[in-house]
Amino acid sequence: MGSSDITLEAVSTVSQIAADEWDACANPPPKQAPDDELAAIVSCVTTGDSRIDSIHSYNPFISHAFFSALESSDSASARTGWLPRHLVARQNGKIVGIVPCYAKNHSQGEYVFDHGWADAFERAGGSYYPKLQASVPFTPATGHRLLIRDGANHQQIGEALAAGLIALCGTIDASSIHVTFAPEDEWNFLGRHGFLLRTDQQFHWRNEGYGCFEDFLASLNSRHRKAIRRERRDALADGITIHPLTGSNISEEVWDAFFAFYMETGSRKWGRPYLNRDFYTRIAQTMADDVLLVMVRRNDRWIAGAINFIGSDTLYGRHWGAVEHHPFLHFEVCYYQAIDFAIARGLKRVEAGAQGEHKIARGYLPQTTYSAHYIANPSLRRAVREYLDRERMYVEDAVRELTQAGPFRKTDTDD
Repeated sequence: MGSSDITLEAVSTVSQIAADEWDACANPPPKQAPDDELAAIVSCVTTGDSRIDSIHSYNPFISHAFFSALESSDSASARTGWLPRHLVARQNGKIVGIVPCYAKNHSQGEYVFDHGWADAFERAGGSYYPKLQASVPFTPATGHRLLIRDGANHQQIGEALAAGLIALCGTIDASSIHVTFAPEDEWNFLGRHGFLLRTDQQFHWRNEGYGCFEDFLASLNSRHRKAIRRERRDALADGITIHPLTGSNISEEVWDAFFAFYMETGSRKWGRPYLNRDFYTRIAQTMADDVLLVMVRRNDRWIAGAINFIGSDTLYGRHWGAVEHHPFLHFEVCYYQAIDFAIARGLKRVEAGAQGEHKIARGYLPQTTYSAHYIANPSLRRAVREYLDRERMYVEDAVRELTQAGPFRKTDTDD
């Protein structure tokens, strides 16, 4: 596969790519720009030449260390149905672009559901698997999927990567390509290159320059403000204490306790949790400073905890687990402690993971998420396109209605 002097190959493990080469594409140093130029740079798709161009912020999920922990721990591997096929673009021998990509024989651990498409295609006599999944396994968090090195021609490399994905789909006889939780600019770009466009929603908290949690509460109407204060108070009854831990403060004892919570809750929710203990060992060794563990203690033992990952401007909430049930403890550990931490660190937002309209009452408002899908079979492609046209309208209406139903003060009389 090639485009002018760009060569493309699919590699079978992230370890075949040097960490500094991967991270130069995934998390390059942030660009600096004068205020009057910021709007032009943030505009990722310009009129006419359709460039891909963006200011990068650090996203821990697309780092080499995170993918390495997933793959070397055997959490994302051929054995678990995630066969690495990372697409690598080189120009003059130098890596200039990467798409994290997996060949899959199932649709688990993705959070963008295509089971209905698979079932329909199988009933019609087609083979939906294998398919290609361009994403971070088990991680419903938005981040770049077309990882392009700063200084490279983003338009040229982006086009080569999009074409390379389609060629790889044909090479392995896959039914489809699914680029999930992509930024909106990449979503639009892929839409212009033959991919079908899908939207969904999550619930995110935004930091409006709050100095403390009370400042955030002051932005809510009286009913929700009082409810949150009551929930926080009641969550800490029965001698419960909260312990936010990062970096070297997370001991092996704490990791063991958290993994037990993850296994207990994951076994009930999914039947078989996706991540193993070795994954967390590797995260502790390579990414401890990117982790916030909010742990809960009662009667001298750990009883619950939640893991978050820390980006340069976003706190990403992931898993929660508990071995004791206490009213409102989940809200305190997963939502309110995350807000406290984001305010203290000056982070712009908290992404609280997939699903959950109950988050709205706690100040987390709907945010559109984006995925792009290439379907090889013309008949399936036509059916999916018609479905997605309707679904995008539904998502747009739902985001608007749920935002209007949010807990924030609309007038001074809301007190």
